[in-house]
Amino acid sequence: MSQTLTAPDQFVTVGDETYAYRSFGASKGTPLVFLSRLRGTMDDWDHALIDLIAAERPVILFDNLGVGRTSGRNPGTVTEMTASAIAFVEAIADGPVDLLGFSLGGYVAQRFVLARPDLVRRVVLAGTGPGSGEGILPSEPVVAPLRTAPELTLDAFRVLFFTDSQAGIRAGDDMWRRIHLRADREPEVPMDAVLQQVAAIRNWSGGVEGGDQAFPELEKIWHPVLVANGEHDVMIPTVNSFIMSQKLPNAELHVYPDSGHGFLFQYPEAFSKLVNGFLARTGSRATA
Repeated sequence: MSQTLTAPDQFVTVGDETYAYRSFGASKGTPLVFLSRLRGTMDDWDHALIDLIAAERPVILFDNLGVGRTSGRNPGTVTEMTASAIAFVEAIADGPVDLLGFSLGGYVAQRFVLARPDLVRRVVLAGTGPGSGEGILPSEPVVAPLRTAPELTLDAFRVLFFTDSQAGIRAGDDMWRRIHLRADREPEVPMDAVLQQVAAIRNWSGGVEGGDQAFPELEKIWHPVLVANGEHDVMIPTVNSFIMSQKLPNAELHVYPDSGHGFLFQYPEAFSKLVNGFLARTGSRATA
């Protein structure tokens, strides 16, 4: 039976807020903390991927403020989301953790490691970008109306996360089925939280003067970083992953064929093998 589908909810209180999380997987190793996407809860992590990673290391899924069964209001900036993620990790981890940030979660991962480099060992940045900067491209026009629609439908899910090839359509349909298998699935992210997340994305992407993008500070991240994406990401264009990997001093880049934003769920076996191999390397500053 899938650990991702059966792991019980756990709760930890930090200050005035209570965080919901699930901790499972191997009993030894550095925990891998997953940082989720726009409109994502713990139940939107595909067990086809998570179970394979959890077979080799401890994994921690959690809901940030105002999402799922976590209390509070979703912050309106990535910097604030990061502060609450750090507070959660400090409350449940005994030492440094590894981070896997997907999409919006990748923004949080970058701010996290910049704010608390001592609390992070290695970083995986999947389907994400560093904000605004030279050569960085915004999401394609089809994205904006779909990401703020009242409901994320299967049709919208296909467009946002997968290509329109037969393989992409099949991958989208299969993942949609899998992420709706859990019996006690969490409530969908409320629209006020979605709009807060969109505001955070706009701020990160340079839509607000000043912003909190990581682009100007990527050279400060000395940690080993794995950057990965699909070859045609309409949400966060793939060229952004190339640029990010060039600016990070200790990064490697992997791009997957005939795939988009949801490449990691389209290729769960290949991506889990890549992630587990990357995280198994010793040393916090060692390259491949």
